[in-house]
Amino acid sequence: MRNTVVRRIILLASIIITSSVQADWPGTQSQWKGFTRHNFKTDGRDAYVVVPTNAATGNPWVWRARFPEFHAEADEILLNRGFHIAYINTNGMLGSPNSMKHWNAFYEFMIKNGMSQKVALEGVSRGGLFVYGFATRWPERVACIYADTPVADFKSWPGGKGTGKGHAATWQSCLKEYGFTEEQALAYTENPIDALQPIAAAKIPILHIVSLNDQIVPPTENTFIIADRYRRLGGEIEIIEVKDGTEQSSGHHFTHPDPTRVANFIERHASAVTQSEAR
Repeated sequence: MRNTVVRRIILLASIIITSSVQADWPGTQSQWKGFTRHNFKTDGRDAYVVVPTNAATGNPWVWRARFPEFHAEADEILLNRGFHIAYINTNGMLGSPNSMKHWNAFYEFMIKNGMSQKVALEGVSRGGLFVYGFATRWPERVACIYADTPVADFKSWPGGKGTGKGHAATWQSCLKEYGFTEEQALAYTENPIDALQPIAAAKIPILHIVSLNDQIVPPTENTFIIADRYRRLGGEIEIIEVKDGTEQSSGHHFTHPDPTRVANFIERHASAVTQSEAR
């Protein structure tokens, strides 16, 4: 028993020491909200990591998908709590299988640089296609999901096959990226709303925020379907509902009402993971 306790103390001490040492990130440096951002290429794509002044135990990290500057208040809070913030530019790929190859490579890159084995995923709007695509394929790598007005079915956006406005040019790009005819796209059964079983089986906690008057990504075709199906599978999901998004954005954008709640959600679940890794 004594030897077991000693080994655990040594392991925990080594993790704490490791977490206080910044990785030797490649590329050039810039500043983001008072923190150092390292800009580089990995797997042929532009990427960056924003590093905290003092890394938290186990090096927890947030992975932003698409629009990484939008509603970034929670990220700033988490940086002050010792989280790293990471991003790889796979713009235009809409969560396709090809984009997931880059995401897999970026994950491996981050792990080799000492980050926690499980990441907190953040997806804004079409970023939902990326975070759910990654979590469905590799649920064991995900601590939690936070999604902001997320696309959960490309038939809704950019397809515009429901009540939302859709976007014709992006829909054509989506068909090309996935290699689909329109008929094949409409029959596709691996959108986030369809592929929740692996995520639920892994008991990944989820938090969404939506505006109820969103005409671009209607929550009735996206978040609310995910919530209903995820709960039926035994999963836990919270939803922050904003009554009105701005008129200029057709209800899709709004001032974030509670970024601290988001930061607390991510810290609670990602920190629990790093603590379990230490045991």
